Amino acid sequence: MIGTVFLLATLALAPTLARGQPNIVLILADDLGWNDVSYHGGQIPTPNIDRIAQEGVQLDRFYACPVCSPTRAGLMTGRYPIRFGMQRAVCRPYLEAGVPASEETLAEMLGRAGYRHRGIVGKWHIGHAFRRFHPLNQGFGLFVGHYNGNIDYFSHHREGELDWHRGFDANHDEGYSTDLIAKESVSFIDSHAGDGPFFLYVAFNAPHTPLQVPEEWLAPFVQVEDERRRTYMAMVAAMDAAIGQILDALDRNRADQDTLVWFASDNGGQALADNTPLRAGKGTVYEGGIRVAAALRWPNAISGNGRTVSGLVSYLDVLPTLRHVAGLGDAGGPGEPLDGEDMFELIAGKRPPIGRRFFSYYERYGDEQLALIDGDWKIVRRGPPILGANPADAPPPGHASLRREPNSERVELFNLAKDPRERSDLAGRETGRVRSMLERLRKFRALREDGGVPPMTAPAPTGWKAPTEWQMAE
Repeated sequence: MIGTVFLLATLALAPTLARGQPNIVLILADDLGWNDVSYHGGQIPTPNIDRIAQEGVQLDRFYACPVCSPTRAGLMTGRYPIRFGMQRAVCRPYLEAGVPASEETLAEMLGRAGYRHRGIVGKWHIGHAFRRFHPLNQGFGLFVGHYNGNIDYFSHHREGELDWHRGFDANHDEGYSTDLIAKESVSFIDSHAGDGPFFLYVAFNAPHTPLQVPEEWLAPFVQVEDERRRTYMAMVAAMDAAIGQILDALDRNRADQDTLVWFASDNGGQALADNTPLRAGKGTVYEGGIRVAAALRWPNAISGNGRTVSGLVSYLDVLPTLRHVAGLGDAGGPGEPLDGEDMFELIAGKRPPIGRRFFSYYERYGDEQLALIDGDWKIVRRGPPILGANPADAPPPGHASLRREPNSERVELFNLAKDPRERSDLAGRETGRVRSMLERLRKFRALREDGGVPPMTAPAPTGWKAPTEWQMAE
């Protein structure tokens, strides 16, 4: 009888063991600059982020969107968010936009692969108006965090209302949000390590504004004269320490060797960040806005030791790569076709980099930025809508448009292999290449449907007020 019970138990575990499915911890920083990690040579000590890079691999050309909501939407779906109305800008508090139920999220895919424990701790920011957009209706079994961006780190308020939740309910836990995110993440790991593979999405709101940090984190940066930069640096250090707590929890539970930890920023850093040597930063399609610090560690399956992966990998590739890792291969879900690709062989060092195409897009009140990377070449196009204006895109009364010259268009071409800092514009010399790449940009931009999707750039409705404790409508 004992032998029969043992055999049945072994058979029950066999699918997970046979697939070799790891635990997955996906960590996302908010507005972290390229040079704000010390493994890139930055001024802020980040020993725990560095540990991921040094024990694993550095993803040297990892690309995100210029701002956060589109990156998070693409990360969750493996598809360009322009396909479902989420790539133009951030998800503002008054918007009714969100990732539609027709898309299969990363959490839903991993549930299909047999991951029973799937949690998100921290910032959601891809739909908060209706319950259908809630993480618990998008494949997660646990959610602790906030729906909007730009919350107060201590009071957890946005627009005068509490935006901190456990599941669907308001959460009145007190403390610095970075510390609370670490605490909940560690609790999740302690609860589920050893109980089949788990998926944990840790979405920090640091070091996004507002600039707030407990006093004790400022001491190491007293020599920094700029008070705002000093606070920003302390916020990054506090986030790095929180990541250290997560790594320590994996060690303590003996789960470190068979846990895939993937770290990245959601976009380039803002004004107080350090994006050097890349050009510009958040809110642009230049390298400083979309090429971000990223690293991956999985000791049992990927030989790392600080190896640098030089091929292009993007936020869109996270889902298909993790689909491979989870044992589903190319078994697609309802959200097809995927725009990302399975990059596991590249990351594992089993194949060399290949030339790829990657599109970027950002729009604000009719001022568009579009970019295409095609192998070594990158085109940047800025100006009015490439396919014509839409009345919904008009700026609200009194708004100063970002475009300095009405109807102006600027096109730049760079060879990233020779000019990664985007200093030498070759558009005037490569006219044929410019024409063909602009045509590809037009086709990409045409994926955006203007009807049926709440415009991401719409102004706040007259008299709009945040819902009480940010409760979602049915």
